[in-house]
Amino acid sequence: MTLFHPVQEKDVTRAISRGFLRQFDEYVDSDVIIVGGGPSGLMAGRELARTGVKVLIVERNNYLGGGFWIGGYLMNKITLRAPAQEVLDELGVPYEKYVEGLYVADAPHACSKLIAAACDAGVKFANMTVLEDVIIRGENRVAGVVVNWSPIAYLPKEISSLDPVPLEAKVVIDATGHDACVVRKLQGRGLVRMAGEGALWIEGSEDAVVERTGEVYPGLVVAGMAVASVYGLPRMGPTFGAMLLSGRRASEVAGQLLERVSAS
Repeated sequence: MTLFHPVQEKDVTRAISRGFLRQFDEYVDSDVIIVGGGPSGLMAGRELARTGVKVLIVERNNYLGGGFWIGGYLMNKITLRAPAQEVLDELGVPYEKYVEGLYVADAPHACSKLIAAACDAGVKFANMTVLEDVIIRGENRVAGVVVNWSPIAYLPKEISSLDPVPLEAKVVIDATGHDACVVRKLQGRGLVRMAGEGALWIEGSEDAVVERTGEVYPGLVVAGMAVASVYGLPRMGPTFGAMLLSGRRASEVAGQLLERVSAS
């Protein structure tokens, strides 16, 4: 019995290569490039794409979601403090109240729903892609990123010297977590100063991370735990409400920056 429609092997290869290259060509020039596909990056991408913004998320791993997949200490439950559970309501993720104001959900369910929501909104992804540098043009404004294949770092020197490629964007969001990889490129050139994140303090961290989410350098918005690394805020540990709400706040800031660019 023949179940599947007949195709040739060459058609499978062409479908992959042509689909990838067509999308890559289109997103060489994006409205917003988000570096980091964890919860804050996914949330920012989803919110922006829902308004018609052309969004590309660059992720160094082969999977999306970052720490949102697993929670703390390899136990796949995530916690969120009110009002962040409202995001789970939007995504259709069930959760339980542990104590007043603290909610717990299955990490794989929450993460997969957020990834799907970003995809449904129209976000595109370049995974297995690592940031190598930033594009700075005009009067010291970030105008894109320079990327390469992630496996380059693990290959022999003769191969790992392969040149990266630039991708342009009107706004870049650094959602790379504790490493704050995009901001570090600017710090290395003496353009910004990073304080480094402080010790863990959940209540002190979450409000401050959302509050300080914003433009850290012309054309560059910082979100999620990268905010803590930039401003010396406490780290928050295995709770994810601020990641989601910081991503939402980053989308609002990026939207405002896009309006300014369009008006100029």
